[in-house]
Amino acid sequence: MNEATTVREATASSPAGTVPGRILVVDDQPANIQIVGAVLGKLGHEIIPASDGPTALKRVALRRPDLILLDLLMPGMGGCDVCQQLKANADSRDIPVIFLSAADDKDFIVRALDSGGVDYITKPFNQAELVSRVRTQLALKHAHDQLKLLAQDKDELLGILAHDLNNYLVGIKMSAELMYNQLQRTANERLAKLSENTLRSSASALIFLKDFLANSATDHGFTLKPGTADLGEVATAAVEQYQEAARQKGMTILTEIPAEAILVRADGRALDQVLDNLLSNALKFSEPGKRIFISVRGLSQRVECIIRDEGPGFTDEDKGRMFRRYGRLSARPTGGEASTGLGLSIVRKLVLAMGGELICESSPGQGATFTMRLPTPAAGQ
Repeated sequence: MNEATTVREATASSPAGTVPGRILVVDDQPANIQIVGAVLGKLGHEIIPASDGPTALKRVALRRPDLILLDLLMPGMGGCDVCQQLKANADSRDIPVIFLSAADDKDFIVRALDSGGVDYITKPFNQAELVSRVRTQLALKHAHDQLKLLAQDKDELLGILAHDLNNYLVGIKMSAELMYNQLQRTANERLAKLSENTLRSSASALIFLKDFLANSATDHGFTLKPGTADLGEVATAAVEQYQEAARQKGMTILTEIPAEAILVRADGRALDQVLDNLLSNALKFSEPGKRIFISVRGLSQRVECIIRDEGPGFTDEDKGRMFRRYGRLSARPTGGEASTGLGLSIVRKLVLAMGGELICESSPGQGATFTMRLPTPAAGQ
């Protein structure tokens, strides 16, 4: 711009509670930088000057600011171009940018905000407005940084816990393997089956934990490996795993699973985890003497697995939060089992990731029915 910008004095004093920050002021007129710097410097902010776009980008690369006040209309590289480059760089995309311009044209404002700006102040500045908007954006940036640190701390803690859990599971697996090998030489089929289930469960848990840790960096999600699985076979294995637990509670698991293969397009380990959680919940929350029903059937483009129990069922309030992480429901385990509130959240996430759907039908005192539908291999092609 050709003329220096003046700041209109405001009668209101500067608001308290300003978060001091490092502010890059980019303007082709040095007088404008001096005026803005004088106002913000009184509040304890560190002012970094830049007279053009390329210089501003160098300043950011050398020492990242907390906030950028960027002139919109500058010779050569304009403010929108500078902002777009900042937002394209992972190291600078989170820095808030407030545009400054004497042009009060709506098209200019839209362009500025579309390029990545968070606010727009017209010249000549009102001192109170300038201070207020700078304070707001610095406070938001500070809050964002704090949340980012908390997220990093959480990830680090989860990593430590997962590492310890891995060690525990390795110990369980080794013990189960030794016990299984010893029992193979005896005639106690029941103990042999129990040791086999323990060995298989601990091995599956280790594999699932390993995949979870490997994929936690990608938005903390699961990168599944779609393949072909026999849902009937997986369901049968899950039932066998819980037969002893059901017997101990005086419960019966009734199945309706076809002898022929019922193929689905799914990740095998994720499918194991889904059925394990659903069967575990059915046993955990049902009273002794009750029954659990599990059936598998093929549809035209889908395969359906239904798990029904005779437990306490869910209230409408339960249904609204049952798939949330750590969601505590009205029902409580009937045999002193542990409940983390993570099971149904994980189940729903895995089923959706496999291209399926999960439906719950339930009324208080009438038990619960979970229906899982997954695509057939042909549907996934």
